[in-house]
Amino acid sequence: MIKNSVLDFLEKEIEAEHIPGAVIHVFYQGETIVQEAIGNRVVYPEKFPMQLDTIFDLASLTKVVAALPAILTLIDNGEVRLDDRVAFFLPAFAVNGKEEVRLRHLLTHTSGLAAHRPFYLETLSKTEIIEKICQEPLQHQIGEKVIYSDLNFILLSSIVELVANISFAAFVKEKIFAPLGMHETSFNPTFVKTRYAATAYSEKHETYKQGIVHDDNAEVLGGISGHAGLFSTIKDLAAYAEMIENDGIYQGKRMISKAAIALSRENFTAFDTEYRGIGWIIKNDADISSCGDLFSGSSYGHTGFTGTSIWFDPEIKLHIILLTNRVHMKNTDAILRLRPRLHNLIRAYFS
Repeated sequence: MIKNSVLDFLEKEIEAEHIPGAVIHVFYQGETIVQEAIGNRVVYPEKFPMQLDTIFDLASLTKVVAALPAILTLIDNGEVRLDDRVAFFLPAFAVNGKEEVRLRHLLTHTSGLAAHRPFYLETLSKTEIIEKICQEPLQHQIGEKVIYSDLNFILLSSIVELVANISFAAFVKEKIFAPLGMHETSFNPTFVKTRYAATAYSEKHETYKQGIVHDDNAEVLGGISGHAGLFSTIKDLAAYAEMIENDGIYQGKRMISKAAIALSRENFTAFDTEYRGIGWIIKNDADISSCGDLFSGSSYGHTGFTGTSIWFDPEIKLHIILLTNRVHMKNTDAILRLRPRLHNLIRAYFS
């Protein structure tokens, strides 16, 4: 039984203190094969068990569960195009050689912007953070190198707000989450504390974060951003993944056009060792991948720093969602081996 093999694998990782616990979802050819919770959602200072309805800080899965479908929706509605200049929406951005940065460059991490800036170390408003990004110099030529950058997706969520004339959180709730029945997916969630998987210890809050975004920049942005901040459950993410796998249709309702979904899966960065679609990571067999060795070359997915991931293998209609809170543990690097080995184990079963 694949379920027993997966749970045995995760149990060993928990015993080795690589993760406190996990919720795993395996969906194969239209059927849920595994959906289980194991281990603990909190270890420090006291253990509390993981549950199927545990709410996780998705970290960078926010990029593909919120920012990506928001942009694809705006494309479908004729409100933006990939080749729109960022400066069309944010005129202050057109300095320091950034005049020709397009939306496609933000989405594929080829804008040339820096990977990260510690805005949280200063007392800045959201408007001031956007202004600072607009003044940023380029670290690399536009469209020539993948630099995975949170700055790209901070800008994208601001652009969504400018185009839609409502908050980013309200837009994704109205257009994506509510129609998919994702009622436990949100920024700045307000559920009872016992629902959350704990992340890292915060000196500022003098406790382990639960329900407060782990990413410091997202926190100073008010908990709402295109790069991080989203919280969700396995049930909600399963609905989203089913829609993506089904080319934009969920329970018979068209959410996003088939053309837009197909576009997002294309490899826009074949010139680099890191393959990128629109939002998605595209598997490159010549490079280390978190989906392991056995997923097909057409596979795509994403990871989140807190320990979350989602991967699709369209060749056999398989997707796997792994939710952990690895940043709650001392050995935070163990996830780098855990993910590919787990995906190998599962993909081998369906060969």
